[in-house]
Parts: sequence; C-alpha cells; structure tokens
Amino acid sequence: MSSEKQAGFPAAHVEQLANVVSYTPDSIVSRELRRNDAGTMTVFAFGKGQGLSTHSAPFDAMVTVLDGRCVVVIDEVGYSLARGDFIIMPADVPHSVQAVEDFKMLLVMLKG
Repeated sequence: MSSEKQAGFPAAHVEQLANVVSYTPDSIVSRELRRNDAGTMTVFAFGKGQGLSTHSAPFDAMVTVLDGRCVVVIDEVGYSLARGDFIIMPADVPHSVQAVEDFKMLLVMLKG
C-alpha cells in the first residue's frame, strides 16, 4: 500500500463523471478528482468558445470527452473530438483545447 498523500475525491466513491462539474457560460470550470506523486485526474466544463491556449507540459496527458465537442490541436494538427473520444497528448509537445460547443472532459496527467 502506498504512503503517498492523495487529494480530491475519496477512493471507492461512485459518481457520474459528467456531473462532477457544471457548465457556466463563458467560463471554464474544473474539479480535481485525485492528485498524487504519479499525476492528476481533473474534470473540466468549458463553455462554448472557451479554450486553453497553446502550451506544453513535461508529462503525457490524456483527454477523454464526456459531453459535447471540442478541437484539440497537438503540434499544429487539429483533431475533432466528441463524447466518448479520447486523445493522448505527448509530453513536451505544444497543444491547445477549444470548445466547439459546451463540452466536458476528463484530463489525466501522468508524471514520469
């Protein structure tokens, strides 16, 4: 059993993932589910037209669309995603996210 401290939602807790955050017009809302030495799990709700500008991270990340539609750009290539789709963004590669309509996503970032 790991002794590392974990934050966020308790383990063995049942929840509808898409209901963890609510839409707020013209905003991005996030809620961290877990954080530990291995990485984070965060749910986001983006209002239509909202986005994350181009940036990079030092570790791999996976976006899973829970509701709505978005465009994820990785290394200047755009990918259209809809509910149920996922994409992996590799470490140290520029990427951005743009809401085509209201959309929710689970972001899992893995360190190491």
